[in-house]
Amino acid sequence: MFKKILIANRGEIAVRIIRACREMGISTVAVYSEADATALHTMLADEAVCIGPSNSKDSYLNIENIISATVLKGAEAIHPGFGFMAESSRFASICNECNIKFIGPESEVIDLMGDKAKAKDFMRNSGVRVIPGFEGDIKNEEEALAIAKDIGFPIMIKASNGGGGKGIRIVKSEEELKGAYNLAKAEAEACFGDSSLYIEKFIENPHHIEVQILADEKGNVIHLGERECSIQRKNQKVLEESPSPFISEDLRKELGIMAVRAAKAAKYTNAGTIEFLVDGKGIPYFMEMNTRIQVEHPVTEMVTGVDIVKEQINIAYGRELSFKQEDIKIKGHAIECRINAEDPNNDYRPCPGKIQELLIPGGPGIRIDSAIYQDYTIPPFYDSMLAKLIVYGRNREEAIMKMKRALSEFVIGGIKNNIELQFEILCREDFIKGIYDTSFLNRK
Repeated sequence: MFKKILIANRGEIAVRIIRACREMGISTVAVYSEADATALHTMLADEAVCIGPSNSKDSYLNIENIISATVLKGAEAIHPGFGFMAESSRFASICNECNIKFIGPESEVIDLMGDKAKAKDFMRNSGVRVIPGFEGDIKNEEEALAIAKDIGFPIMIKASNGGGGKGIRIVKSEEELKGAYNLAKAEAEACFGDSSLYIEKFIENPHHIEVQILADEKGNVIHLGERECSIQRKNQKVLEESPSPFISEDLRKELGIMAVRAAKAAKYTNAGTIEFLVDGKGIPYFMEMNTRIQVEHPVTEMVTGVDIVKEQINIAYGRELSFKQEDIKIKGHAIECRINAEDPNNDYRPCPGKIQELLIPGGPGIRIDSAIYQDYTIPPFYDSMLAKLIVYGRNREEAIMKMKRALSEFVIGGIKNNIELQFEILCREDFIKGIYDTSFLNRK
């Protein structure tokens, strides 16, 4: 097994990976920016290296500094977590050139799945149903309008190399298109350094369902069931649960088959997620593939008993999956709430600052993935997520009650957060009944 792994990330996912490594007897190296000198991941790791100033592009996105830290500390592999370098094919390729194992898929697969237009074309040719749309190079707003008319409104304009809800505009009429096209193009360039866009049919009020897959380097591929991720704000997930209260057993099987087929066709290795939009009739459409571990992976771990991070490391070392598809049994129900430093009453404005009071909930079936601690100062430079609160129950009803209890105990003083909003979501009748879709937070 690897003797030492460098974690090219920060926050709760860096802490999560460090803990998994420690349980496997693997030494860890944390990297940090100047703003993160007192961050929890730097204290938990066996070694820590400063890789640059506070700005991400000078630190967590600085490939040269990350590789230098890896070589300096003698680490054999890099785990990128999610965000930052996790879906950078260039970074994965450079790791390979430097004889450092990238804990993720091959750079060619990241390239293929990272271009949303190419990914859809690949999936269509692999027999996976995709959303109708145009995946070519759209030259200007006039061409975009012609394409939109051909597909039929409403449509969605999306960044070809986007993610995290950025570079997306929903267009319901011809009059809206020009402005939406130019805004999406500018945002895509600003966020991803690539202004290319594609257009697809907008499926109104769908369910956002994703399937977790694991694939080793021997050709074995399995899925770990689905996650319901329909509670979103501006295309960013707020709460996730597994299994989905919406889909039927037949659809669950169909989604699993499609996800495995897609991963095998792409010759995928390591952990990945196939994301689908499911319309009101229960028809699923491939949306995209995330070539990394997901923020919401804990709900899958809770209902399957599989430690996805440890599996990632084992796969990267060349080991076969330790189980077959028939060994995977979905048991009970899990819910995850993302706790963010933001003000829901002020357009969700980020609220960095010092944590003056902290009370973490506990008890059977309660899990906290977080990097915060008493008197820690949340820096203003990065994502606003403070913690992931995950609960497990024997069934969905028990999981909801347990989450409400845990949220009522969770105190983060000194900074505004969305704990109260999460509690309100769990109290809504349509959520309790499992009758919701991606329009949930837009309805009162």
